[in-house]
Amino acid sequence: MTDILMPKATAVWLVDNTSLTFDQIADFCGLHPLEVKGIADGEVARDIRGADPIANGQLSREELDKAQTNDKYRMKAQKSRHAELLKPVKKAPRYTPVSRRQDRPDAIAWFIRNHPEVADSQVARLLGTTKATIDQVRNRSHWNSANIKPVDPVTLGLASQLELDAVVKKAADKKAKDDARRGIVDGPTLEPASETGAVSAAADDQPHSAEPPHFDDEDGEED
Repeated sequence: MTDILMPKATAVWLVDNTSLTFDQIADFCGLHPLEVKGIADGEVARDIRGADPIANGQLSREELDKAQTNDKYRMKAQKSRHAELLKPVKKAPRYTPVSRRQDRPDAIAWFIRNHPEVADSQVARLLGTTKATIDQVRNRSHWNSANIKPVDPVTLGLASQLELDAVVKKAADKKAKDDARRGIVDGPTLEPASETGAVSAAADDQPHSAEPPHFDDEDGEED
């Protein structure tokens, strides 16, 4: 069955404008019959405006008329051109010119050395390579390991600076969140002065005051 665009809005319209049964509407819209009953009772989708499936090309008038004269009939949806336009376009795999493909191991080595926080899947997507190739470069089992040298992908023309910055930033943000969740703090933290010995060291640096002279109680002479 074709997926219905805005199923609840379509169900609202069918409830308000046709004599179809709850089961027929539920079957056409991919909803539960009780949900359609809730729409009819005003308990569900009260704020949703009805969408005419005939006007948006998802249902023909002939199908609707046939269903209204036979409550056992289940309507068949048509492919809506509106629904097709709203479908997300799947991104095609990144194409790398043949002349640049030999440079990909150098770019992979650059990521491994400078940005190990970037996931292999991100590197593979950005450079148009495979995880197997990344593993070979990392483990130095690549057939051309002796000649691989780290070079950033922008210099090699395999990615734009904006694309590279976006990948690195995304990986850095993820690492920061993971570190925070595990309680890892970057950089040294200041310890209390009592634990570092700073207090005693500071005390030792202070000039000692001279001890006042001691006098004998009997003759007042200095010892």
